[in-house]
Amino acid sequence: MDDQSCSTREAAEALGICVRTAQLWVEQGRLRAWKTPGGHRRILRESVNAELRAREKECGGGAPIFDVLIVEDERIQRQILQAKVAGVSKEISVRTAYNGVEGLIKIGERQPQILITDLMMPGVDGFHLLSTLTSSPLVRPMQVIVVTAMSDEEIQEKGGLPEGVVLFHKPVPIPDLLAVVRAYFNGWSLQRKTLG
Repeated sequence: MDDQSCSTREAAEALGICVRTAQLWVEQGRLRAWKTPGGHRRILRESVNAELRAREKECGGGAPIFDVLIVEDERIQRQILQAKVAGVSKEISVRTAYNGVEGLIKIGERQPQILITDLMMPGVDGFHLLSTLTSSPLVRPMQVIVVTAMSDEEIQEKGGLPEGVVLFHKPVPIPDLLAVVRAYFNGWSLQRKTLG
């Protein structure tokens, strides 16, 4: 990566989005870019930095954010989870989605560090959401937490869950869920201090 430009993949990594989203942003003019004589797209570094500054301003500060996405169709459950997770730290940004389609769109816009999702939802359910995520390469690792009213047997009948997923049955044991969020957040904070 030179001082003035970067590849689409490098821009995607810097912005925490998938490569396809970076390509769409170029086509929409959101990121400024050109093509080399060899046909490779180069994105202006200043354009990426402008996008990062806009995001930081939107989130109320210059510090990097720890992003959590909650995908849950039950409004009250969604609001409870959002309030509880946001209370872990002021450095945590919590977004929500109603179903798997909305969740995938929001992950494409900005990949969260943690995804908390229900399994049974209208339209695209949690199983489809997780299979879509595991079949496409992610920019960085993402911790997935599933909250569901389904039994272990029902989950297995539907094909089970990907490796590494943390499972909580409803009613959700909020202190246990927050302990997982806090542990992952603390690891993220420690890594940023080490790198910074």
